[in-house]
Amino acid sequence: MTRYQDIPKPIRSGIVLLDPETGTPQRIIVLQFNPDTLERSLSPQSAGGSGDSGGGGSGNGDRNEALRLKGPAQETWKFTAEIDATDQFEIAAPDGIHPQLAVLEMLVQPTSSQLREASRQSQKGTIEISPIEMPLTLFTWGSKRVMPVRLTELSINESAFDVNLNPIRASLSIGLKVLTVSDLPLGHPGAELYYAHLAQKERLAAAARTAGIGSLGLGSGGVGVGRG
Repeated sequence: MTRYQDIPKPIRSGIVLLDPETGTPQRIIVLQFNPDTLERSLSPQSAGGSGDSGGGGSGNGDRNEALRLKGPAQETWKFTAEIDATDQFEIAAPDGIHPQLAVLEMLVQPTSSQLREASRQSQKGTIEISPIEMPLTLFTWGSKRVMPVRLTELSINESAFDVNLNPIRASLSIGLKVLTVSDLPLGHPGAELYYAHLAQKERLAAAARTAGIGSLGLGSGGVGVGRG
C-alpha cells in the first residue's frame, strides 16, 4: 500500500515580478491551488494579412507571402485560480484574503507614489511624461513553462466573508498575454526570457515521435508536387 509520504508533492504554479531593467526578482506570488484547467490560444502572425477581397484571392503579393510569418505567434492563457482562507486554519488571517487579492490587483495598478510623482511632473509643466513602467511579470507552470506575460484580465468572484466582511474565499478568472520579442525592446530581460521559452518549445517539439507517411494511408509518391 502506498504511503502518503511517498506520493510526490506537486510543484506550484505562480507569478514572479522582476525588475524590468536588471531582471532581479522583486516578488514571488505562489498560487494557493494549481488551476484544474488551462485555456491557451496561439494566433500566427501571417505576413500576407488575413484580408481577402474575393474573386479567387487578393493579389500576387498575398500569394507570395502565404507561407511567411512576420513574427512570433500571439499567445494567450486563461485559467481560474481559487483562494480560500478556510483551507489554512493554522494561519491567522485577520484580513481574510484581502492581502492575496491586493497583490494580484497591484499587477495592473501603478502605486500611489508613482501616481503622485506623475502628478507633480504634470504640475511642473513637464512637456512629456513617460508612461509608468511596471515590473516585468513571469508566469511559471513547471520548469518547462516560464514566460514573460502581461495581465490582460482579472475578474474576481468573492463567495464567502468573515464577520468583519473580509473576503475569505474567491475565484479569480485570469487572462495573460505572452510577451514576445515583438513586444519588448532588444536586450530587454523579458525578450531574453521569451527566447528561452521558445527554445524550450523547440526542444520539446524535437523530442516528439515522427510517423511514416504510410500511417496516413499515402504511398511514397502520395505527397509532393513537382515543379515543371
